[in-house]
Amino acid sequence: MPIKQPIFKVIFHNQGKIYELYAHHVSQADLWGFVEIGEIIFGERTAVLVDPGEEKLKSEFSSVKRTYIPMHAIIRVDEVKREGTNKIMSIGEKGSNVMPFPSPVYTPPGRDPG
Repeated sequence: MPIKQPIFKVIFHNQGKIYELYAHHVSQADLWGFVEIGEIIFGERTAVLVDPGEEKLKSEFSSVKRTYIPMHAIIRVDEVKREGTNKIMSIGEKGSNVMPFPSPVYTPPGRDPG
């Protein structure tokens, strides 16, 4: 019996939109302050109806082996039983009430942030 790969749902903020992606690999990157997302899962094109949001994501990430998202842009990471539909939501869209809090990720010691 083959071992099932885990499936992660990653929600993050990017350029004024909320992205929801499903992937097999999520980890802390070797690049400081980034989360590594690899093996992004896209639905099969077996249905007559095509989701334009998922098609946009598929074209954006088509040649991407893995992507690095800044840690402060990550909203949530869940391990789920099965994948769903990847999507992009505008901030303020129904079902989205997320507003990023602007702040530096790291303030060096001895510096007053304000």
